[in-house]
Amino acid sequence: MGIVNLTDDSFSGDGLRGQALKAIAHGLRMAEEGADLLDLGAESSRPGAEPVSEQQEMDRLLPVIEGLRECGIPLSVDTVKPGIMSVALSAGADMINDIFALQAPGAFEAVAASNAAVCLMHMQGEPRTMQSDPRYGDVVTEVASFLDSRVAACMAAGIDKNRIVIDPGFGFGKTLAHNLALLRHLDRLVRSGLPVLAGLSRKSMFGLITGHPIGDRMPASIAAALLAVQRGAAMVRVHDVAATRDALLVMKAIEGN
Repeated sequence: MGIVNLTDDSFSGDGLRGQALKAIAHGLRMAEEGADLLDLGAESSRPGAEPVSEQQEMDRLLPVIEGLRECGIPLSVDTVKPGIMSVALSAGADMINDIFALQAPGAFEAVAASNAAVCLMHMQGEPRTMQSDPRYGDVVTEVASFLDSRVAACMAAGIDKNRIVIDPGFGFGKTLAHNLALLRHLDRLVRSGLPVLAGLSRKSMFGLITGHPIGDRMPASIAAALLAVQRGAAMVRVHDVAATRDALLVMKAIEGN
């Protein structure tokens, strides 16, 4: 999953707010590099991020969906707003990637009315405060339990299980220790039988481990992507598509798959 960031305050510094043509070119380049799908996000979810209006998000998003919907691979839209979900799906999006796991009023209805896939993510708190003091008794058990409950709620709302992807939410209300525990035991989420998405690219956890700034975290991000796939992740959300794909191809060749 290649990241196409349409915000102006991305934690990774790759935001392309108001630059639809550059964003479209970026998405097309990722498709050429081997991305299997693109994730378009027009509202920042970095720690401390402030929300944007529905109109702002729509204005950033729609021209890019229009420019990429014939790119040959599915489009995911990263949003928490049911109104944006409905408009994006009508415009040609194939998947909704929701950090709030469809908890907003009307979110179930927006997705259930389509045939689109949905990714349900775990987050403790909300972006403005999630990293202030995250605490868990057993982070793996608690994240798995939350995701199980959201999957059950989706199915009760008419969203078939075969449309659902789950995401443990690395970096969303988690310390370094929490993130490492989730990656170490990712197989426990895989046992649910649902595809697991791992979004680890350039996260602050790698800065804490390596001491490197955001721009120098590609090697650590690739290592984490490989570890996630080895532990059963079906999808990795990345900034560096070509390099990650090459590393995954080497791993696949060695494993004989």
